[in-house]
Amino acid sequence: MTSSPLAMQLYNVSINYKKANRAIRGQFSLTPDMQCALLRQAKAENLSLFVLSTCNRTEIMGFAQNPYQFIHLLMSFSQSDMETLSQVASVYKNQEAVHHLFRTAVGLNSQILGDHEISGQLKQAFAQAKNIGTTNSYLERLFNTVLQASKAVKEQTHFSQGTTSMSFACVQYLQQHFSALEQKNILLYGLGEIGQNTAKHLLKQVPNASLCLINRNVEKAENFRREFHQVRLAHEEDLQKELACCDIFILATGAEKPLIHTQHIDKKHPLTIVDLSLPSNLAPEIQHLPKVHLIHLDALSKITQQTQQMREAKIPAVEALLQQYELQFFTWVAERKLSPTIWQLKLFLQQLQQKEMQSVSQHLADFNAEQAQLLTDRLLQKILNHVVTYLKNPQTDLNLSLPCLQAMFNLEDFDENH
Repeated sequence: MTSSPLAMQLYNVSINYKKANRAIRGQFSLTPDMQCALLRQAKAENLSLFVLSTCNRTEIMGFAQNPYQFIHLLMSFSQSDMETLSQVASVYKNQEAVHHLFRTAVGLNSQILGDHEISGQLKQAFAQAKNIGTTNSYLERLFNTVLQASKAVKEQTHFSQGTTSMSFACVQYLQQHFSALEQKNILLYGLGEIGQNTAKHLLKQVPNASLCLINRNVEKAENFRREFHQVRLAHEEDLQKELACCDIFILATGAEKPLIHTQHIDKKHPLTIVDLSLPSNLAPEIQHLPKVHLIHLDALSKITQQTQQMREAKIPAVEALLQQYELQFFTWVAERKLSPTIWQLKLFLQQLQQKEMQSVSQHLADFNAEQAQLLTDRLLQKILNHVVTYLKNPQTDLNLSLPCLQAMFNLEDFDENH
């Protein structure tokens, strides 16, 4: 059983490209196994949350008594220290956390504005948390509303048209810098999400591309080739041999430390390396080899200026749509929070109504119970409508108003049976 959202605050602890460069983001990057371990630890601590870790961000979002509970969890699995985290982490609370999630899901917070891959990554992150058992009804409702907003933005604003992801930007970069890309030998190492997407984009844009794939999970590579027959597969033990005869090397693995070292590289052979891994699986000294031209994630984000300008023009429309869905969610939150108090108030007024009608009937010989019931019912409903309208006003602070209402009518001690 996960913790009650009513007893805790909603937090989002985020480390992303805005404050952390690629090397630092790599220190906080979580592999799928690490994410599952973190979620299991959170479950043991009775915390409701989900964790997202991509090339541009690592975030923990959910309910805690304070954000340090999430920070402690993250530090348990990171390769960094608290001093670094304090410099690069952002903490969002309650409404700010919700607002941040909506913006992240549609790509407003992405390094490539409008990146559509983030919504799929969020789906996987939430499904993983749900499977392990660290979600609750609040997070479920929030996530479903976020997905509805993401779909509406995509369909109504076409915000994600154009270059939409790091994988697409990689292919676009290669097309811009190699005049005859189909004549180049390309080696792709790693068939995770970004690796598969890069391969698919490449084969779509350059159907005759000479593409060789290497993946630790051979079955996964073979399944990919069943869909794309033109690719060639190689084994990991042949990595150095394949590197010696390729012109372009795309690294998309997800290991915790470097897999490619200087001894893997033919020093006499010109080689363009596109490093999509995070943390980087490329040994740092490789960037100093004279025949190597290295392109990494942060550089790729700068090649989409035309798409960037087009999307920037659509930001007001996107934000207007998000505002509608955020309001829809916060209305649900308010009603969820209001319901117990409103129900108690209604019962209190109905009980008071019956007592007063009984008292008056004993003193009036011509008392009309039916008319009195109709009149007082209407008055009671009007009173409740005014109270609900006030409490649902976005300017109303429910943390102050609800306790005041409960104290005014002594609702905490109210017994509906008396």
